[in-house]
Amino acid sequence: MTDATVPTPTPPAAYLILHGWQNHRPEDHWQHRLAAELEARGHAVRYPQLPDADEPTPAAWEAAVRRELAALPAGRPVTVLCHSLSCLLWLRLQAGDAPPRADRVALVAPPSPELIAGQPIHAFVAGDLFDGRLLSPGGAAESVVVAGDDDEWLPLGPVDTWEARVDAPVVVVPRGGHLTPDSGYGEWPAVLAWALGSSAAEAFG
Repeated sequence: MTDATVPTPTPPAAYLILHGWQNHRPEDHWQHRLAAELEARGHAVRYPQLPDADEPTPAAWEAAVRRELAALPAGRPVTVLCHSLSCLLWLRLQAGDAPPRADRVALVAPPSPELIAGQPIHAFVAGDLFDGRLLSPGGAAESVVVAGDDDEWLPLGPVDTWEARVDAPVVVVPRGGHLTPDSGYGEWPAVLAWALGSSAAEAFG
């Protein structure tokens, strides 16, 4: 093997993977599989069970996320991957005091704030945060929103719901649903490619 064909080793990175409402980290979920794959490659991964997943509160989840970030090894690039309700949580953190630092952020299947407002978890959209302002996901190198075009939690569609609200490109996954195992997203090669450094355009197409 010549020098030109030797693969370049990927330096160890740090990852925080955050689940959504009523998610108890099932083994067939893409997040569970992603965490295992990244750990097998030598990266530091935090994939916590957030407090009271069935009846969560923003304060408890925010505190947990800050603890998990503090537990990541210092000096490594940090990638954050949120799914569903944790996307709203992450945007709240970024808009508040002392926003957490991250190099790359993926907001996967962020639900409609208007829909969440009618749910028992409406505290996650309380205030005026989601009332038209442009929100930063906080990724210093790259941020992306990824959502299915038929997600039941996005009745107006991902683009109409998020394009004017989040300072990041919106990638639409045809027939992706809520991007869960129920819609075929247990194993998900595209999200692994993105997590390992491919751009959103390269990974998700």
